[in-house]
Amino acid sequence: MKYKLTSFVVAEINKVERGKITQFQTLKSSPHYLTTSAPHQALISREKIKIENREGSLIVKAYAPDVILAEITVEVDNIFSEEIFKLEDELTDQAYKVLTKKGASKEFSETYSVFVVSDYQGEPQQFFKYQNIIASLLKSERLELDPKEIAHTLDVQIQYAKNDMTIIDWDGAFVFDPIGDIDSILELLELANFHLLRYRILDRNLDERLEKMEKFIWRPMPKHFFLSFFKNKEIVQDLREIIKIRAMSISQFHALDRDIKLIGDWYSARLFDLTAKKLKTDEWRNSIKDKLESLESIYSVISENFSISSREIAEWVQIVGFFILQIGWLALIIIEFLYFTR
Repeated sequence: MKYKLTSFVVAEINKVERGKITQFQTLKSSPHYLTTSAPHQALISREKIKIENREGSLIVKAYAPDVILAEITVEVDNIFSEEIFKLEDELTDQAYKVLTKKGASKEFSETYSVFVVSDYQGEPQQFFKYQNIIASLLKSERLELDPKEIAHTLDVQIQYAKNDMTIIDWDGAFVFDPIGDIDSILELLELANFHLLRYRILDRNLDERLEKMEKFIWRPMPKHFFLSFFKNKEIVQDLREIIKIRAMSISQFHALDRDIKLIGDWYSARLFDLTAKKLKTDEWRNSIKDKLESLESIYSVISENFSISSREIAEWVQIVGFFILQIGWLALIIIEFLYFTR
C-alpha cells in the first residue's frame, strides 16, 4: 500500500513566465474539443526537493495571463496519521515561499491538498475505519468532529469503478485509486481552484470598475456652454473607457462560464461540479452577476447623461449659429441701405 500527499497553491501574479503548454488529460471518454478548450497549464519548472527529510517534487505551473501554481508532492508512511497536519502545513508554506519569490499575491490565492491512497486490493470503503482522521484532514480541523459531520463529509464522493473513490471537501480531497494514476484528477482539482480564484479576481476588478464609474456619474458637469463645449472631448474619452470596462467585464465572465461548460466527459464534469459546490463557486458567480447588472445600470445612466449633454451642446450651437446668421443678414441690409442712399 502506498500513500502520497500533494499540496498546491494557486495565486495571482502580474505576468506569468513562458512555459511548455501541457495537454489537459480527460478522466474518461470525452468530446474531441475538450483538450483544446479547457484552460491549459504551462509547465514553468520541475525539481526535486526535501521537506522534513522526505524526498519530494516541486512543480511550478501557470495559467495565462496572470495565475501561477506551485504543486508539492511527497510520499508518506501513513496518510491516516495526525502528523499529516504538520506536513501539510509545511508543504503549503513551502509552496507560498516559491510563489512569493516570483511575485505572486498571497491575498489572492487558494490552497488545496490531495491525500492519495494506492496499491491496495478491494473496495475503498475498507478505509472508512479511518473516517475520523479522513474527515479532519479534509476540513483541516484538528478538533474531534461530530459523527454527523463526519458522515456528511464522507458522503460527498464520486466513483467510476468499484475499487476507486474520490471524496471532495473545501480544503482537500481524498483519492483512492489502486493504480495511483491521479494526474487527471489532480489537474481537475487545480482547475476548480483556478476558477474560484479567477472569480475572486473578477469580483475585485468589478468593485474597482464600479467605483471608477460611480465617480464619473458624480463628476460635476460645467454649466457654462463654452466650458461644456471644450470639456466634451474629455467626456468622450471617459465614455470610451467605460465602454471598454463594460465589454471587458462581460467578456471575462462569459469566458469563465464557457470553460466550465466545455468539460465534456461525464465523470470529469461531475467531479468538477462536486468540487465547485464545495468551493462555493456559485456564490461568487452570483455576486459577479449582480455587479455586472449594476455596471449595466450605471452605464445606461452615463450614456443617457452624455446624450443629454451632447444634445444641449448641439442646441446651443444652433442658437449661436442662428444669431450669427441674423447678424449677417442685418449687416447686408445696412450695406445695401447705405449703397442706395448715397
